[in-house]
Amino acid sequence: MSGAVEVAQTTAELAARTRRFVRDVVVPAEPPAGSALDPATRLDLQRRAREAGVFAPHVPVELGGLGLPLADWSPVFQEAGYSPIGPAVLNCMAPDEGNMLLLERIATPEQRERYLAPLAAGDVRSCFAMTEPHPGAGSDPGALATLAHRIDGGWLLEGEKRFISGADEAAFAIVMARTPELGDDAATMLLVPMDAAGVEIGHAIRTLETAITGGHPHVRFSRVRVADEDVLGTPGQAFRHAQARLGPARLTHCMRWLGLARRAQDTALDRVRTRELFGSPLGDLGIAQGLLADSEIDIATSAAVVDWAARTLTDDARAGATASSVAKVHVSEAVGRVIDRAVQLCGGDGVTLELPLLAFLNEVRPFRVYDGSSETHRWAIARRAVARRRAEVGAGEAVLDRAEGAR
Repeated sequence: MSGAVEVAQTTAELAARTRRFVRDVVVPAEPPAGSALDPATRLDLQRRAREAGVFAPHVPVELGGLGLPLADWSPVFQEAGYSPIGPAVLNCMAPDEGNMLLLERIATPEQRERYLAPLAAGDVRSCFAMTEPHPGAGSDPGALATLAHRIDGGWLLEGEKRFISGADEAAFAIVMARTPELGDDAATMLLVPMDAAGVEIGHAIRTLETAITGGHPHVRFSRVRVADEDVLGTPGQAFRHAQARLGPARLTHCMRWLGLARRAQDTALDRVRTRELFGSPLGDLGIAQGLLADSEIDIATSAAVVDWAARTLTDDARAGATASSVAKVHVSEAVGRVIDRAVQLCGGDGVTLELPLLAFLNEVRPFRVYDGSSETHRWAIARRAVARRRAEVGAGEAVLDRAEGAR
């Protein structure tokens, strides 16, 4: 018990330090609404984050991080997410944060030194190359079309990806490719430097949000040679390995955007305290109170479901897959509602760039699509629920059959 209390105290202290740093240092340094954080400013703010003892909270201590376990990430990540640029400053933003976790779990010692160490230190950026142009992989990873064929000493990679977040600033990519020599449905993860021969960044897709710097472009791989030592994990097991990344990555998106929803709610609360309407403070009007209460409910339930999903994922990877889907659907929709209500409560100012709320809406709206659309996750949740109930009923019937046979 004492160990659990100590971890809780450490997490609370780190969350408090992060809260102070983000609000005192990061928020004043935010670029104008709709603008991306420039690399030079990010590096300076990251230096200050190290000095403040809040840098890389999720990274193991031996790699220069703070070593916080997954189940305790949420309070700290929420505080980081209070600013759209906070997670990048603390080096816990997508796609790098998910790639760090994956490399930590399955990389070889040589790969950890070459790829993970500089990524954890904030010296380089990375990207995760799975999504492809239609009819390739998107919400259905099984449609993966990029191919890697066996050659002497390695693999020859051929294919096109799109929506590859961070690719413009990335030093390397983790590429998902089908490897038919290992089986019809086999896929393999490959570590590919972005300056390797045959790698080309293509069309820059314009999107709503700016917090994930480095764009979301197409990336083409034309006869790219990948050495055997740059295979990440077990050849042919990419889909299994991807789950080790995707489940936690969904949750960390939830944590970060929940922090932004809290800031939108604070903005609305400040407005209703100071603005009068029809002779009363706006916060005393029932219709405004209803909006505020619904946002408080959305924030509280989102925090609770994220904590539950993080604990479940830590204890049981199979059950955690469903839990992360539940959290992803609930939070991605709840944070949008919270920010939209804040816009409404702030009236005319809410739909201008004088307040950051419209930019916040742009940041969170795509979350209902990436990391699996809400519809895809609902399908998966329902399918697992039906299978679970089928197994429960089947087990019950089997018990009755045995009881009948014993008579």
